[in-house]
Amino acid sequence: MHALILAILIPFLAAAIIPFIHNRLKKLNLGWLVIVIPLLLFAFFVYQIPVISSGETVSAMLNWIPSYGINFIVYLDGLSLILALLITGMGSLVVLYSIYYLSSTDSLPHFYAYLLLFMGAMLGVVLSDNLLVLYVFWELTSISSFLLIAFWYHRKNSRYGAQKSLLITVFGGFGMLAGFLMLYAISGTFSIRELVASAGQYTDHALFYPALFLVLLGAFTKSAQFPFHIWLPDAMEAPTPVSAYLHSATMVKAGIYLVARFTPVFGGTSAWFWTVTLVGLITLFWGAFCAIRQTDLKALLAYSTVSQLGLIMSLFGLGSAALYFGDGEQGAFYGLATFAALFHLVNHSTFKGALFMVIGIVDHQVGTRDIRRLGGLIAVLPITFTFAVIGSFSMAGLPLFNGFLSKEMFFTASLRAANLPVFSADTWGWIIPVIAWTASVLTFVYCMILVFRTFLGPKQSKKPEKNIVEPPLGMLISPAILSLLIVGLFFVPNLLGDHLLKPALGAVLPNITDAAPHISAWHGFNTELLMTIGIIVFGSLLFATVRYWRKIYNYLPDGWTFNNLYNQILAKTEKNSGTITSAYMTGHLPHYFTYIFGFFILVTGGTLLLSGALSFDSSEDAPVTTYDFMLAIAMMVAAIAIPFAKSRLTATLLNGMLGYSIAIFFVLFRAPDLALTQLVIETVTTVLFLLCFYYLPDWKKEASPRGVKIRNAVIAIASGLTVTLIGLSVNSFDSFDSISSFYEDSYELAGGNNIVNSILGDFRAFDTMLESLVLFIAGLGVFTLIRLKAKKEEPNDEDQ
Repeated sequence: MHALILAILIPFLAAAIIPFIHNRLKKLNLGWLVIVIPLLLFAFFVYQIPVISSGETVSAMLNWIPSYGINFIVYLDGLSLILALLITGMGSLVVLYSIYYLSSTDSLPHFYAYLLLFMGAMLGVVLSDNLLVLYVFWELTSISSFLLIAFWYHRKNSRYGAQKSLLITVFGGFGMLAGFLMLYAISGTFSIRELVASAGQYTDHALFYPALFLVLLGAFTKSAQFPFHIWLPDAMEAPTPVSAYLHSATMVKAGIYLVARFTPVFGGTSAWFWTVTLVGLITLFWGAFCAIRQTDLKALLAYSTVSQLGLIMSLFGLGSAALYFGDGEQGAFYGLATFAALFHLVNHSTFKGALFMVIGIVDHQVGTRDIRRLGGLIAVLPITFTFAVIGSFSMAGLPLFNGFLSKEMFFTASLRAANLPVFSADTWGWIIPVIAWTASVLTFVYCMILVFRTFLGPKQSKKPEKNIVEPPLGMLISPAILSLLIVGLFFVPNLLGDHLLKPALGAVLPNITDAAPHISAWHGFNTELLMTIGIIVFGSLLFATVRYWRKIYNYLPDGWTFNNLYNQILAKTEKNSGTITSAYMTGHLPHYFTYIFGFFILVTGGTLLLSGALSFDSSEDAPVTTYDFMLAIAMMVAAIAIPFAKSRLTATLLNGMLGYSIAIFFVLFRAPDLALTQLVIETVTTVLFLLCFYYLPDWKKEASPRGVKIRNAVIAIASGLTVTLIGLSVNSFDSFDSISSFYEDSYELAGGNNIVNSILGDFRAFDTMLESLVLFIAGLGVFTLIRLKAKKEEPNDEDQ
């Protein structure tokens, strides 16, 4: 098996092994074993850098459903390599951090199993070439993130946040799946590489733009873009290692990756350019605006993540204009935005991962994340303060940190877009740099709040409950490494640009050369530098006066929020679904039979009438003999008499008469084996009925209303008529090839000379095998419930 495929499967295999080994570790923390997996995978992908930077790609295939063109095809290029390095590299740092962050009372086997499941799913997303395989891994990321967010499931807010993230991201995933199926209908392929190779051929197809917007729906929900951003702040109820991994470097980047991957397919169109750009800019501004009003450090970082994701998304939208011009000077000119997006994607993972870990240290050591209760921590947490300054100043786009470089490119791209000669940007493009600069000012403000209010503000008036000291060294290693990367990338950015960003740019903007610039920290006094200076000056003024103008948030209507809309929709859905379910789940068996047979009559009978299948020709049928008429009349009399029987014995005998009459029919039709089987089964069934009835209490026939009797009679007659019409029509219906031709070659297919025996003994064995599997799963569930011992948790303030 190819190493790329193993790279995806190894985390899943490790997650499956954890439940069997964790009890054998005794005093060894499970995290020390788990960390080996992301480290090895990171080393493997680092080993691929020279291959990818030279312009080559790596691929492998494992057959899955080849008859439908669905195979497990993995593909490593510059774009997927960057994401794979982030997934495994940040995964290694998060596992190391979690070893010291999580308590021994936490369920570590569950945590690391969920984390590895998520890691494997994310690698599957970024490495898959098949659309349907990508979708499978996409939904696995939603499921595993749900488990991680709800890790502290005894907390109401954790359960709520996990449910919210699952509902919104899966909703978008369903839309994305519909878009993928439309792309298949357009192109006839599930391969992303083949779609990219044939890009530009399908823009006139009726399904092209519906597919475009549905794919973006999946990307926007996963990457918390406005208005789907509401799930991300609530997901911060997860443990800090989860937030540092999922919500800064990996899961939220899946939507970014999807937009980047499909830019060659949909880019170069006005719909893609404006939708991606405007949604990104609105998210950038709204996330920064909401971050300032937060009093919880993690909530502040959550909205800052939303904002930064909007920045990256808008850059991919701006960069897609390069595909309109193609290879040439203009294509390379506008392609700078895509390069900036890739650069900021990496930078964001470094400074946001470090900041989440810093907030985790503050919460772990101080016992609170409430900004109003924090202050003066620089005296007791100087190392943590240093990491906070590095991460926050990088996010604010200040010099000497990597965020400054990509933020300057963002300004350059927004200024160029204002003069874009296509997509009506020459009319409305001015709004792009305005929003970019305004949102950056707000970004500067909340970055200063994070640093100065937490570490340099006035000390707490209340004496802390415990002695506040720096955390163990192991807990500082991960943010230290990320902080070194933040500073190091400022001084040697082209090491990243030449070996990773340029190959990734080639994957997003194929056939456009010279779009990757040489990154330099100093590029003279220009408009971008003036914008940065303006941000520092105006942002500092806003930060100094924040207590005065912050009151504007009080004027925002509380009811007019997307969170409130989500809660109302959820509440009404639960209420209405309960009402509807109670209407048909009455606990009365006759009602259920009414629904079943009514549905059967409408669907099957309607299909017969609307499809033209209701036709039969009796000219070639065998003649009906007197014995046939006699048996048919006897069966009809018995069937009609059963509902009017006054005792169970009479009803049982009449039912047996029907069964034995069928056996006689088999004899007349020269099917002795079926007749013998029918006789045996009918005899056993009748005897069992009589034995059961012997132990039942006396039967008192209930009097049903006349209307119910009429309804039941109509349904019974209509069901019988439908089945009769189906039987008559089947003999004359020849619109499809008969399936019997498949079974004619029974010897080669199943090794049997007798077709009937082969069908019963071999082909139907698959059905029996699946039935056995269902019973096994059901039995396993029952066994688990019997053996499950519920733990009594100590109630706390968050348990409601």
